[in-house]
Amino acid sequence: MSITAKDVMTLRQATGVGMMDAKKALEANEGDMEAATQWLRVQGLASAAKRADREAGEGSVSVVRDGNAAAMVELRCETDFAAKSDDFTSLVDEMAVRVCAEGEGAVSQFQDQIETMLTTLKENISVGRVYRVVAGEGEVVDTYNHQNKGRNTVIVVVKDGSEELAHEIAVHIAFAKPMYLSREDVPAAEVEAERKTVEEISLNEGKPAAALPKIIEGRLNGWYKERVLLEQAFAKDEKQTVAQFLGNATITAYAQVVIGG
Repeated sequence: MSITAKDVMTLRQATGVGMMDAKKALEANEGDMEAATQWLRVQGLASAAKRADREAGEGSVSVVRDGNAAAMVELRCETDFAAKSDDFTSLVDEMAVRVCAEGEGAVSQFQDQIETMLTTLKENISVGRVYRVVAGEGEVVDTYNHQNKGRNTVIVVVKDGSEELAHEIAVHIAFAKPMYLSREDVPAAEVEAERKTVEEISLNEGKPAAALPKIIEGRLNGWYKERVLLEQAFAKDEKQTVAQFLGNATITAYAQVVIGG
């Protein structure tokens, strides 16, 4: 069958490929639009294999809340240009909504769209971190998207506290980027490695042997305060820790995604 310029334009608009690629796909599939789209996807996948080794250090994160559930999805790519494109941000937004409603496994439903985007953007694109949390009885969930740029997003669940309190904690997390919720969550091997490091530093400084245990514990406590959420100085009032700011409330779960972090 004959292939018209309108056919080529329709395929280009549907897939985002160049004119020659669209024409080649239609010719290879006797003008069948659906088959040509699939052909381009296959070609895109072939090219994507070559791109797989390229670092996907950019991307976008979408965070949504619906009632007592919240979800966060990271979609990775190679360039900031791709990460800010409408198609890219729309896709990650749609994924987050679906994950919030159905669970983390819902991201698998978007594989076809991701493969199509591999063809149109010609970048290494993949799903990154995916989180979904549900607040239980007596709990509230809040989300925060720092500066609404989709590069630093937070979910936090607080028990026996208000939504306002949960929001303040979410903002703090975005700023302070804690690695763990409590001291008990830090892996023992990581603690032991740090203990040996600060002990070696203290010995090299010529600290008296009798004072070493206290010095080591003090430095270890400072190390905890940098990475443990409950022990961090609260961002809006550094005279108190996050645990002190919480009062009788407790943080039962949190998640954070920082692009490049």
